[in-house]
Amino acid sequence: MSIDNNAAENALRRVAIGRKNWLFCGSDNGGNTAAVLFSLIATCQRHKVDPFAYLRDVLTRIAATPVSQLDPFLPDQWGARQPATIPAN
Repeated sequence: MSIDNNAAENALRRVAIGRKNWLFCGSDNGGNTAAVLFSLIATCQRHKVDPFAYLRDVLTRIAATPVSQLDPFLPDQWGARQPATIPAN
């Protein structure tokens, strides 16, 4: 087990830096939506999946997929089946 939590701190750094920018999300629903999207993008980056490619693919195919078959749309499983990697910053 690792003794530090650098991965978690690095994932939250963007939120801490942009906190003033995101102070007003429009409504409580806007804040919840922003939290879900930030979490999803951080998960994609953690699994070395390009978030834009992931969201584009998932949003075009998810409506035609039964709820019982949604596991392949999780970022870790989706990334294992796709050649897309996270773009270099």
